[in-house]
Amino acid sequence: MIKAFAAKIYAALMHKKNQKWINNPLDAQTKVFKELIQKGLKTKFGKDHGFQKVTDTESFRASVPVRDYEELRPYIDQVLEGEADVLWPGRPLYYAKSSGTTSGAKYIPITGDSMPQHIRAAREALLNYIHQTGSTKAINGRHIFLQGSPVLEDKNGVALGRLSGIVAHYVPAYLQKNRMPSWETNCIEDWETKVDAIVDETLKENMTIIGGIPSWVQMYFERLIQKTGKAVGELFPNFSLFVYGGVNFEPYRGIFKKLIGRTPDSIEFYPASEGFFAYQDSQSDKGLLLLLNHGVFYEFIVASSFFEKEQEFHSLEEVQVGVNYVMIISTTAGLWRYNIGDTIQFTSLDPFKVIVSGRIKHFISAFGEHVIVSEVEQALQKAVEGEENDVTIREFTVAPQIKPKSGLPYHEWFIEFDQEPSNIEAFALHIDKQMQHKNIYYDDLIKGNILRPLVIQKVKRDGFQSYMKSIGKLGGQNKVPRVSDNRKIADALVSFIKE
Repeated sequence: MIKAFAAKIYAALMHKKNQKWINNPLDAQTKVFKELIQKGLKTKFGKDHGFQKVTDTESFRASVPVRDYEELRPYIDQVLEGEADVLWPGRPLYYAKSSGTTSGAKYIPITGDSMPQHIRAAREALLNYIHQTGSTKAINGRHIFLQGSPVLEDKNGVALGRLSGIVAHYVPAYLQKNRMPSWETNCIEDWETKVDAIVDETLKENMTIIGGIPSWVQMYFERLIQKTGKAVGELFPNFSLFVYGGVNFEPYRGIFKKLIGRTPDSIEFYPASEGFFAYQDSQSDKGLLLLLNHGVFYEFIVASSFFEKEQEFHSLEEVQVGVNYVMIISTTAGLWRYNIGDTIQFTSLDPFKVIVSGRIKHFISAFGEHVIVSEVEQALQKAVEGEENDVTIREFTVAPQIKPKSGLPYHEWFIEFDQEPSNIEAFALHIDKQMQHKNIYYDDLIKGNILRPLVIQKVKRDGFQSYMKSIGKLGGQNKVPRVSDNRKIADALVSFIKE
């Protein structure tokens, strides 16, 4: 009772404090921008880019080009070699290791100024939930966030690890006794061994909050059911809050309801190694509150212009609802006009709320259609909702089939069903009609007989998990890309297709 009462008071104070920047978003961003530039003046990057002459966002854009990790890498390499004051004053507290594209692993600096913002955002998301719902029952039981190992390496005097493993070191003292799994289990590197150990530890506990990337939480839930024969909601009757991030939850919603036996409240986070950008602040709104007072300055490029010579930039006051933007960030970790590769859409401008629509490099445009992640997710969801029987999806990905053995090219959908539709051809046509509705270029290609309607390949049970295991990316923060413009994933999945 005392903890619940204190949590409600703390949540109310946090809510009142945050209203200042939520109600004055542009002022909040101006303040963040000025503080970033003042810190940046003391760095090698700032001196190289004339920060002493930067007075506003226009001069900032003129002085600093947009860069991705590869383009910023010469500076990051200097940081990794042990140099101080390169991108941010001093040296980082951590390097967050994440998967790269052409470079292999990426090492993202996390500084003494940026680390508290990760923790602050997660804390505020949970407190906001308490304030909005008035419910404190989730905090009284056991909590688990399926995450990478908290074991950190040393890289020239700086700790190195996965972001989720780094964050594990910052669980506040008042939650430590509620936290699961044990430190020893959390340190297990092999994902399947780790999940089995977590099942054994949590089986008889009063679990109230469960969090993680949906595909790996799903694996945990299935192992629980295999061991006990009971639905997760029956095993954990007080399980009331699911916290997730990293992917769109909608494709998993049906299978989660089936595994749990009911639908608990949920909060979506938008974290990354580069920063914690947004969280869901309302149970009745799927939009995520963009965090404008948390050490990140935002700019946006209209995604359709991203690969053009003249990119269309917008500041926060210029954005529009429903437009696909590439998000560009400058942060207290010393990432300057950095392209993290995500695309977002605004769902609200008062307050500023977003959804993550995909990755700028994850699209299909083999024929000029430029199909993006949010379009395939929404089309699939509409098709599922249109089925009379309860179709549930475990995982899926889409790739172009440019050279079929016969007939016109098509988009090939690899879907692992938990519950299949009664008529797979009709289901495929339903998805295709939705795709035509959502993407005018795809519509033109279908009607112009350049493409034929999509084809579904049914993937074997646990086929996606087997694929991820085969490439050494089972568990942790790893995710299956929803769309690819090449056949690398599709060709590997062929061996996991149902006969």
